[in-house]
Amino acid sequence: MTMDIAHLPVLADETLRLLQPRKVNELMIDATMGEGGHSLLFLDNYPDLRLVGLDADASILSVARERLARFGDRVRFYNVWFNHFFREYPHELERPDIVLFDLGISGFHYDRSGRGFSFRKDEPLDMRLSEDLELSARDIVNEYPESELADIFYEFGEERYSRRIARAIVEQRRRVPIESSSELADLIYHAVPQEYRHGRIHPATRSFQGLRIAVNGELARLEAAMTAALAVTKVGGRIGIISFHSLEDRLVKRFFREKNKACTCPPEQPMCNCGGRRIVQILTKKPISAGAVERSANASSRSAKLRVVVKLEEEQ
Repeated sequence: MTMDIAHLPVLADETLRLLQPRKVNELMIDATMGEGGHSLLFLDNYPDLRLVGLDADASILSVARERLARFGDRVRFYNVWFNHFFREYPHELERPDIVLFDLGISGFHYDRSGRGFSFRKDEPLDMRLSEDLELSARDIVNEYPESELADIFYEFGEERYSRRIARAIVEQRRRVPIESSSELADLIYHAVPQEYRHGRIHPATRSFQGLRIAVNGELARLEAAMTAALAVTKVGGRIGIISFHSLEDRLVKRFFREKNKACTCPPEQPMCNCGGRRIVQILTKKPISAGAVERSANASSRSAKLRVVVKLEEEQ
């Protein structure tokens, strides 16, 4: 059976190479399974590998279940936020040898979820990756104070015209609530300067990113999940993280660098007395990016960055 898949896994060859199993019967956790693209590659290429797939979105996880059904009991599925999973690691599982986070939003969500992730579609303004979240994008856009909206667009979307956009939203919602993704995108388009409307990306791109991050608490979840995932990973195990924008990549880079330090004494202290040891070794001195062939074939790979570490010690 051929399935209609909306999302291509990015940096596939590089991820397979850097996270390949070192021994038989290893356990891998795909912390952001989506439609199962990366999981499929690993299961096909490493026949002894066992895999656990996580996703907060039950609808996309059902696609992965069907796609990976032929692997039988080599795969287990958990419908859960990854930070919750690693914080309350299931007692029935052994510790993982490999952990992969692919932080990109799947093409499934943009093309088929009907939840307003894309500014190119006319869909209800939702943006929740899981139905268990209380606040939708519509709630934030129509209820948050102007200053908080501006902060979301600036801090999470790095949008230079955040204040103008927030002001336009507040003025519009006084007349009628903003209900759809296309309404919001059109409002943003007309709120920014004319020359900004015809740049390299659509003028709503950064605001939609900021709103989605706020709705799903993505950056806070990532910080918590990295700490908890490192704690449960076996010594000698590897963790790979693929990020897609600078906010994520800075968090990953900073976290890995901190865990790569042998000394945690303050810089002004003349002698080290902390007895510190490096927890991880960084395997990617610079992040791995997609090559020209992949970038031309898969637009979502253009901003992807892969960083990988191996765990050296248990943290005290």
